[in-house]
Amino acid sequence: MPKTFSLLLAFFCSLLALPAAVSAQEPVEADYIVAVVGDSVITRNELRARLAAALRQLEKQGTPLPPQDVLERQMLERMIMDQAQFAYAKESGLRIDDAQLDQAIGRIAANNNMNLVQFRSALEKDGIAYADFREEIRGEMIMARLREREVESRLVVSDSEIDNHLANQAASGGGDEYRLAHILLRAPESVTPEQLAKLRKRAEQALAKARAGENFAELTAAYSDAPDALQGGDLGWRPLDRLPTLYAEAAARLGDGKVSDLLRSAAGFHIIKLVAKRGGNGPASVQQTNARHILIRVNEVVSEAEARHRLETVRERIVNGMDFAEQARVFSQDGSAAKGGDLGWLNPGDTVPDFERAMDALKPGELSPVVKSPFGMHLIQVIERRERDVSAERQRLVARQAIRERKLDDAYQDWLRQLRDRTYVENRLEQQ
Repeated sequence: MPKTFSLLLAFFCSLLALPAAVSAQEPVEADYIVAVVGDSVITRNELRARLAAALRQLEKQGTPLPPQDVLERQMLERMIMDQAQFAYAKESGLRIDDAQLDQAIGRIAANNNMNLVQFRSALEKDGIAYADFREEIRGEMIMARLREREVESRLVVSDSEIDNHLANQAASGGGDEYRLAHILLRAPESVTPEQLAKLRKRAEQALAKARAGENFAELTAAYSDAPDALQGGDLGWRPLDRLPTLYAEAAARLGDGKVSDLLRSAAGFHIIKLVAKRGGNGPASVQQTNARHILIRVNEVVSEAEARHRLETVRERIVNGMDFAEQARVFSQDGSAAKGGDLGWLNPGDTVPDFERAMDALKPGELSPVVKSPFGMHLIQVIERRERDVSAERQRLVARQAIRERKLDDAYQDWLRQLRDRTYVENRLEQQ
């Protein structure tokens, strides 16, 4: 599962932890269609439910609320984009079956130190319908898989790009990290001069308000078409080489708290704010871990409980003196089994977070309890640790990842723009 999933999950949980409809004390209005997206529709009640969720989230974050009609228009556009992605996923055969969904929800429950029954009870106690929660998570998984398949898998980083990146890094002696917030006003792929002029005017309004000192998170909620609009457009801490080139060049010229000029790209108009800057020169060396493991995969045949029971039995044998490597050769279900479960020397980030956290908590020679990861159930043993200078090969790998991350944001926004343009959309709210 993508690392971004946990962040996006927090957002969708905040949407779910809200009434699915307006308060019973409010007058009931007749439902009607506010948008047609391909073969699907978005109703007024669905929009009101999402809008209520967004308002509650902004209030919880302490963000001043933009005018309701502005936020309503922004929310409908986000719902249209979601529907366009779901329709494309369906057309292209991408689906998340119940078994995959159950595994994902099981991991969410485990990360909250609950079993599935406890987790479901906690959701219902907070007024979240479990069936609704499941479908929200299914939808988020579909969009994450789409991004992987349609964008991430198609990004190409050439050797010359890596060479230039390393040369520029050495020349600048850089390493500072920047925390940016941004506003994106997305332009259609085949934008007309009239549409572009209208969009630019709106972007200039947002820029003027930002420079006048208005709350940037409020402006993001009111103006931005980016997926992170309700989180204040926060991009987190990143070095310049992990930012889109357009943002990196602008950020390098900004002082803390300052707002950029209006920036133009193929995706539309952008405004960035430098929230803060800090020194971020990375270590010249990394801690490497030589570890081995035994993996039992969870699937339609082997349940999570059965896999855990098998590994607990194996663990007891090892604790009582049986050889770890021999047990791995017999029981482990991955390519390391023939090597006694030996994974070799691992760098930070080489394994999935659940595995890495459990491994990092172990002392050399120590045997873990049964550990759950997206791959199944593991027993982990750390053999040795060492500090190593970052090799040239490792430097190139890190550079490749930085370039991919920098290109990904632009590529994803471009893909969304193209998808929006080729999807039939009838926005009846705008017509009103």
